[in-house]
Amino acid sequence: MDAPSAGSLNEPTGPSEYTGSDWPDRSVDPERDGARVQDPLDPSMRELKAILGDARTIAVVGLSNDRMRAAYDVSEYLQSKGYRIIPVHPDETEVLGEPAYPSLLDIPKDVQVDVVDVFRRPSATPEIARQAVEIGAKVLWLQSGIINEEAARIGTEAGLDVIMGVCIRTANRRVEREG
Repeated sequence: MDAPSAGSLNEPTGPSEYTGSDWPDRSVDPERDGARVQDPLDPSMRELKAILGDARTIAVVGLSNDRMRAAYDVSEYLQSKGYRIIPVHPDETEVLGEPAYPSLLDIPKDVQVDVVDVFRRPSATPEIARQAVEIGAKVLWLQSGIINEEAARIGTEAGLDVIMGVCIRTANRRVEREG
């Protein structure tokens, strides 16, 4: 595979904590229907299509009403593409016309969260991964520049698909363009 070019799916990713030598087996689990992401830092087009095509509800951790922040811009884009956005931020009550929740665990139990999209520092992601597992999310998605091996391990071991260091908006645009 060629190195990523400017504007590619993996730009910017920031420094990676992942070396690849201890990554768990990602073979297909017959108990699950969704895609199995083989490389969380470089998901294939097939994997992206499966994840983004199946997803309906995306909980965005770190989404606030600050229009200057990437989380707002990306979430507004995703909402315009038909995804239901669930804002997760302890200081907000409503963002983009949707009620906001202080944590993933505060989202009503009758709401099926498909993707947990994270706009938080890497050090905060292991706890977010635990919460994503607890609420039954299918995908843990760490945005551009956010890579944490422990969070990936938590999600992977619980059967979640994990993507790290990749912008979900960029991935969706790529799927639409190359789809």
